[in-house]
Amino acid sequence: MRPYLEFLSALAQNNHKDWMDANKKWYTDTRNRFLEDVEVMLKEMTEIEPALSAFKPKDCVFRQNRDIRFSANKDPYKTNFGAYFSPGGKKSPGPGYYLQIQPGNSFLAGGIWMPEADTLKKIRKEIDYSGAELQQIENDPEFKKHFKGIEGEKLKTSPREYEADHPYIEYLRLKSFTVSHPISDKAVETGAFLTFALDGFRRMKPFNDFLAKAIEEVEDGSGIL
Repeated sequence: MRPYLEFLSALAQNNHKDWMDANKKWYTDTRNRFLEDVEVMLKEMTEIEPALSAFKPKDCVFRQNRDIRFSANKDPYKTNFGAYFSPGGKKSPGPGYYLQIQPGNSFLAGGIWMPEADTLKKIRKEIDYSGAELQQIENDPEFKKHFKGIEGEKLKTSPREYEADHPYIEYLRLKSFTVSHPISDKAVETGAFLTFALDGFRRMKPFNDFLAKAIEEVEDGSGIL
């Protein structure tokens, strides 16, 4: 049995430094167990994304401390464990694979969330040229088994560069490009989430490949184009 949900539930009810200091061993033991699971996942993920072989589990796991400087929520700690697998690292603008463990809100996800303007422009350009490819990925039966579709906040109207009757206008209106699937508490407790998440990551690989192709930098003899 995995210890995550019990600890995270207690943290959610006692989200302050005094409690965390008093339960430091519990936190450390639980986080180390999560790092062990991430290590297992990372080893499998290198088959999906070979570039991940350069990373260690700690490179993929997010800090527990929250950045509260500009937030109305002053709780100092996240009430979930999160890991992100991306060939470019956690701060990469490129696509990646995300796992969140949280009581009642565990899920796997992938893609790119709220890209910078330049990255978003590149993705829309790729959709303009190759929207049929993205549509084929979304409509693949195996993809649809795992994900309800490509999600993200949308513009209320079409982007200024594209006509409202563009055949792929619904994709072009997106401001994020993500897919996700919930994970049950039972799957977390038994450890079944590992296999479940890895299977989901494999299914989303073509989607992430499309996004990576859209934003990759093209080089010639003179440098970056």
